[in-house]
Amino acid sequence: MPPFTAGLFVSASLVASALVTAGGWNPAAAGHGQAATAGAERLTADTPRTTTAGNGFIAPSGWSIVVRGPATILEAPEGGSRLALIDVQGADAEAAVTAAWAAYPPQTRWPLKVTNDLPDRDGWSRRRQMSYQTSPNERRDVAAFALYADGQWTVVIYDMAQDVGEKRGAQVSLVFDRLLPKGYTRETFAGKKAHPLDAARIAALGAFVEAGRKATGVPGVSVGLVQDGKTVFAGGFGVRELGTSTPVDADSLYMIASNTKALTTLLLARLVDQHKITWDTPVTTLLPSFRLGDEATTRQVLVKHLICACTGLPRQDFEWLFEFKDLTPERAVAALGSMQPTSKFGEMFQYSNPLAGAAGFIGGHVLFPDLDLGTAYDRAMQEQVLTPLGMTSTTFDYARALAGNHAAAHASDVDGHPAVAAMAINYSIIPVRPAGAAWSNVTDMLKYVQMELAQGNLPGGVRYVAKAPLLERRVPQVPTGKDSTYGMGLSVDTTYGVSVVHHGGDMIGFHSDMIWLPDHNVGAVILTNGDPGWLIRGGFRRKLLEVLFDGRPEADAQLAAGAKTYAEQLAAERKLLTVPAEPALAGTLAARYSNAALGEIAVSRNGAATIFDFGEWKSEVGSRTNPDGSVSFLTTEPGLIGFEFVVVKGQTPSLILRDAQHEYRFEPR
Repeated sequence: MPPFTAGLFVSASLVASALVTAGGWNPAAAGHGQAATAGAERLTADTPRTTTAGNGFIAPSGWSIVVRGPATILEAPEGGSRLALIDVQGADAEAAVTAAWAAYPPQTRWPLKVTNDLPDRDGWSRRRQMSYQTSPNERRDVAAFALYADGQWTVVIYDMAQDVGEKRGAQVSLVFDRLLPKGYTRETFAGKKAHPLDAARIAALGAFVEAGRKATGVPGVSVGLVQDGKTVFAGGFGVRELGTSTPVDADSLYMIASNTKALTTLLLARLVDQHKITWDTPVTTLLPSFRLGDEATTRQVLVKHLICACTGLPRQDFEWLFEFKDLTPERAVAALGSMQPTSKFGEMFQYSNPLAGAAGFIGGHVLFPDLDLGTAYDRAMQEQVLTPLGMTSTTFDYARALAGNHAAAHASDVDGHPAVAAMAINYSIIPVRPAGAAWSNVTDMLKYVQMELAQGNLPGGVRYVAKAPLLERRVPQVPTGKDSTYGMGLSVDTTYGVSVVHHGGDMIGFHSDMIWLPDHNVGAVILTNGDPGWLIRGGFRRKLLEVLFDGRPEADAQLAAGAKTYAEQLAAERKLLTVPAEPALAGTLAARYSNAALGEIAVSRNGAATIFDFGEWKSEVGSRTNPDGSVSFLTTEPGLIGFEFVVVKGQTPSLILRDAQHEYRFEPR
């Protein structure tokens, strides 16, 4: 099943990126491993602790902690989902992991799926990650991470239910963010002055992007840099589309996906500045028909809650990814009435695209109450954001974007080769477009970043928006780790001692980031047209800091390792998958399936291939027999690899599709 990120949507291989960049994973079902609760301490606040060898970390509030021999075991409040930090001796990483599993004996043993080596980082060397093959009906993710420092190994076992892992992902990041060897101090750029981005430093950034592009197979990357109010670089690397020689440049349009959210909250900031709303205005006073879950929840929702990822509303993206052909903004907003938060407001980070969509539509409705929600938003964005900022190329009109200088979407095929991606599913975001449907380019996005750095002023000193509502969007609403927070459509990261404001964006074949350092008057935009472009854009943030502050050269090795891990993860998944689908298994399927929320699947054959047609888009599927004997069918279209339909045995089998916190059962018709 393709995981989702704060950048909107990415293909299944993002898992590899998450492992490399955060050291984390995505989690599992209750009842595994020895009971960690007996004699455990329940924490009432985020608490600094150490492993048995003295390595520091932060234990999250609400979790239980217990020490058993060399193992320090953290258990999530839901029970049965754990992080185990185990200090052991061993000749190598494999021996260390074997010793760690012996100290943390689970009731289930999972086959090893793939092993990846990682570069040195944060005082740890000889880093290695091991991913295990769980069965989909376990709804569990399991991994081990071996880290070496001071003559000893620390192994982290990640053993969690998928719903808990998604819900508590920020708390998992909290543990990894400060898991450091005893006595180690992370590099900091606090108090340093940024170097001018001269020709040599710009060339170093360009070389990083070009090397990353080649390592990942991403066809094209466009980059822009600003410093002290001036554009110091704007250009492109690579091509618009595989098999062509037309280069990308600063004017090439890309889908910017969730970077759209910052533009949407800029619209809201303008409305605050114009005294039409406040951040604390109850939403039902602006749109009386608005509902979220039950009445008690609805009454709590203020304007800021629509876009803060802090309401506890979990991802529920499948419903617009599969059924968007006839979806209108009105219906998308109304659907929120059936969605219920799974944590309290402000308690933890949970990212909701439909709720962010409602934020923009309600902003447009405030200005143009007589128009339908989509038209009102489009007009409001044009008049309040795009035209004043001079963003003349930025558009929500796909036909306009695709008719001109634009980058085509790319992704790996099922065998790991770069290919043109399935574009049809990228139309799914249009009905919730304030969350991620804008197309833009480096030229336009730099104008936006310049305005942010100028704290609401346009070139020449003209005031565009008041400073207070603009900056309120950066104020932490919920933590996403120890050194990172989410505001309103913007993230702030202080990992290396300087404040970095940014937001990522991900749709099929498009991955981007916009970045600025408000205390150093430096900003950047990076747009990519291929999976795994998230590796390039994520590494670029670190590389920019290295170039500006003469930091340790880590970004290049991390990106190279990320690209290698991505390829190895794809290859490991491919070995488990039969394409075309096993005829005997495919032959048991009904010709048509339906689900009330996600619509219909038409099953057909094209030669040896089995095709799942969802109406809005379709894909050949492969088959896989899981360790527990269950059977899955997985989509294989480039960019759509990994939507997993698990067979429920019967005379005519049903199919189950899951995200981390929801389950959709397709019945035969």
